[in-house]
Amino acid sequence: MRLWHYALIPYLPKCQLLAQWRELNSIFKKQDKHILINYIYEYPKDDLLVYALKVITEIERRNININSYKNYDEYFKGITYRKYINGEKPFKNHHNDRYLMQCFYNLQEKYDRGQADFDIDTYIRLEHFIATHLLSAS
Repeated sequence: MRLWHYALIPYLPKCQLLAQWRELNSIFKKQDKHILINYIYEYPKDDLLVYALKVITEIERRNININSYKNYDEYFKGITYRKYINGEKPFKNHHNDRYLMQCFYNLQEKYDRGQADFDIDTYIRLEHFIATHLLSAS
């Protein structure tokens, strides 16, 4: 179970993007505990909401159909929705540059091992994003 670094959501292969939605639904329904996601419970639900909206936005941008928002709606029931701003950065102490690189290397390995839905154009965009990010961070 992993929540990919929020900045990588647009670069996830379809398989990882759909898995992300499944994992979010599992959190929404069961409030799962797992070593790779326990940090989310240290933050207000707003952070998970922002993250989920980033995933939903990318799913919709790719014209992928979501069958149900039931778990999402129930989990965030009663929460005052602040205006979703695309530039918001959820989980700021955990989704840092170190975690970005951990996620990048994980995706790089998937590409190197020949993941079927990870095409070269997506990987080149991902590499360009990482290179640009590293330059701007220095």
